[in-house]
Amino acid sequence: MENKIRFGPSGNSQIFYDSGYKHSVDAPKWCKENGLSAYEYSFGRGFTMSFETAQKLGEEAQRNNILLSIHAPYYINFANESDEMAKKSFEYVRKGMEYIKVANARDYVVHLASCGKLPRQQALYLTDKRLDECLQIIYDQKLNEVGYICPETMGKFMQIGIYKEIIDFCAKDKILIPTFDFGHINCIMQGALKTSDDYKRIIDYSFEKLGEFKSKNCHIHFSKIEFTEKGEVKHLNLDDNVYGPEFEPLAKVLKDYKMTPTIICESKERMMEDAILLKDIYNKA
Repeated sequence: MENKIRFGPSGNSQIFYDSGYKHSVDAPKWCKENGLSAYEYSFGRGFTMSFETAQKLGEEAQRNNILLSIHAPYYINFANESDEMAKKSFEYVRKGMEYIKVANARDYVVHLASCGKLPRQQALYLTDKRLDECLQIIYDQKLNEVGYICPETMGKFMQIGIYKEIIDFCAKDKILIPTFDFGHINCIMQGALKTSDDYKRIIDYSFEKLGEFKSKNCHIHFSKIEFTEKGEVKHLNLDDNVYGPEFEPLAKVLKDYKMTPTIICESKERMMEDAILLKDIYNKA
């Protein structure tokens, strides 16, 4: 598929089912009918879809020119002190890349780690070490050739995933591309992500550390998110007027920098409708 900016939902809005569709295999067709060109399927609660169904989803995505991405289980934690638990995390990544291969998807979005009771520097050290070990497994099984692993910026202070941490991790290997969840970043910034310059600081750091290809073709999650002093609380819809961030300043930066990311909307229950809104905002920027 050609490199171009793409918009799509994470999962299915209620309107998807109200329109008569019953299964996520139908989502690529639904996305195309609504002018969208990306779709993210989440295994957040575990691998519940068979490889056979994943292949069908991938075939429908190809047929409808939808760029498919997959979200890893939330259980991954490279900073777990237990080597045995770390091995389970490696398996979640390995198996997810098998799904990427079967579904002909491109991006595999991963939450890297939580600090737990560890000091942040120790958790970062473990995450860095375990990421190397996991990459070795991916290369040994030649899964490095099927798509990208996309570590995600996180929204709680006890999680590993500040944007500089994610960018620095992604500098380790060519198959690592960042997922910038700007709702999460805004939670960590306690609502300070407001202007185009605020977005530029993040993207400029990516260009500096990762270069043009990874930065221009990054993966993006976007939604408004409620937060407290501890960080993320819950996802909201774009019509929320209390919490941010706003998309317009980012849209201008994406155009100025001629970027071609995949932008996945994670609004609560309105991911399809709000993905269309994001596309409209971008086109008007």
